[in-house]
Amino acid sequence: METIRLEFESSIKAKILELLSSFSSDELKIVQEDSTFEDDKRKLQSRTDKIHNGTAKFYTLEEVDSILEETISKYEN
Repeated sequence: METIRLEFESSIKAKILELLSSFSSDELKIVQEDSTFEDDKRKLQSRTDKIHNGTAKFYTLEEVDSILEETISKYEN
Protein backbone atom coordinates (compact mmCIF):
# COMPACT_ATOMS: atom_id res chain seq x y z
CA MET A 1 0.00 0.00 0.00
CA GLU A 2 1.01 3.61 -0.47
CA THR A 3 0.40 6.54 1.85
CA ILE A 4 -0.43 10.10 0.86
CA ARG A 5 -1.17 13.16 2.92
CA LEU A 6 -4.13 15.36 1.97
CA GLU A 7 -4.81 18.93 3.00
CA PHE A 8 -8.31 20.24 2.34
CA GLU A 9 -10.83 22.82 3.45
CA SER A 10 -12.94 21.51 6.31
CA SER A 11 -16.07 22.35 4.30
CA ILE A 12 -15.38 19.45 1.89
CA LYS A 13 -14.43 16.83 4.49
CA ALA A 14 -17.82 15.09 4.33
CA LYS A 15 -17.59 14.81 0.52
CA ILE A 16 -14.07 13.39 0.70
CA LEU A 17 -15.04 10.84 3.35
CA GLU A 18 -18.11 9.85 1.32
CA LEU A 19 -15.94 9.22 -1.74
CA LEU A 20 -13.35 7.30 0.26
CA SER A 21 -15.99 5.15 1.93
CA SER A 22 -16.84 3.66 -1.49
CA PHE A 23 -13.58 1.68 -1.33
CA SER A 24 -13.21 -1.57 0.61
CA SER A 25 -10.98 -1.80 3.67
CA ASP A 26 -8.62 -3.96 1.61
CA GLU A 27 -8.22 -1.13 -0.88
CA LEU A 28 -8.10 1.86 1.45
CA LYS A 29 -7.34 2.53 5.10
CA ILE A 30 -7.80 6.00 6.60
CA VAL A 31 -5.00 6.78 9.04
CA GLN A 32 -5.42 9.71 11.42
CA GLU A 33 -2.41 11.98 11.46
CA ASP A 34 -0.57 12.52 14.72
CA SER A 35 -1.53 15.90 16.19
CA THR A 36 2.14 16.79 16.65
CA PHE A 37 3.12 15.91 13.08
CA GLU A 38 3.79 19.46 11.88
CA ASP A 39 5.76 20.38 15.01
CA ASP A 40 7.81 17.19 14.78
CA LYS A 41 8.40 17.82 11.08
CA ARG A 42 9.73 21.34 11.77
CA LYS A 43 12.05 20.09 14.51
CA LEU A 44 13.45 17.31 12.35
CA GLN A 45 13.93 19.67 9.40
CA SER A 46 15.80 22.11 11.64
CA ARG A 47 18.09 19.36 12.88
CA THR A 48 18.65 18.06 9.37
CA ASP A 49 19.52 21.57 8.21
CA LYS A 50 22.10 21.88 11.01
CA ILE A 51 23.70 18.60 9.98
CA HIS A 52 23.88 19.68 6.33
CA ASN A 53 25.22 23.18 7.01
CA GLY A 54 27.82 21.96 9.51
CA THR A 55 26.46 23.63 12.65
CA ALA A 56 25.24 20.44 14.38
CA LYS A 57 27.02 19.39 17.59
CA PHE A 58 28.07 15.75 17.69
CA TYR A 59 29.28 13.73 20.69
CA THR A 60 31.41 10.62 20.98
CA LEU A 61 30.05 7.66 22.92
CA GLU A 62 32.49 8.45 25.70
CA GLU A 63 31.21 12.04 25.92
CA VAL A 64 27.60 10.87 26.04
CA ASP A 65 28.46 8.33 28.74
CA SER A 66 30.13 11.05 30.80
CA ILE A 67 27.17 13.44 30.39
CA LEU A 68 24.70 10.70 31.38
CA GLU A 69 26.75 9.65 34.40
CA GLU A 70 26.93 13.26 35.57
CA THR A 71 23.18 13.76 35.11
CA ILE A 72 22.31 10.50 36.88
CA SER A 73 24.57 11.36 39.83
CA LYS A 74 22.70 14.65 40.31
CA TYR A 75 19.41 12.84 40.87
CA GLU A 76 20.49 9.63 42.64
CA ASN A 77 19.74 10.85 46.14
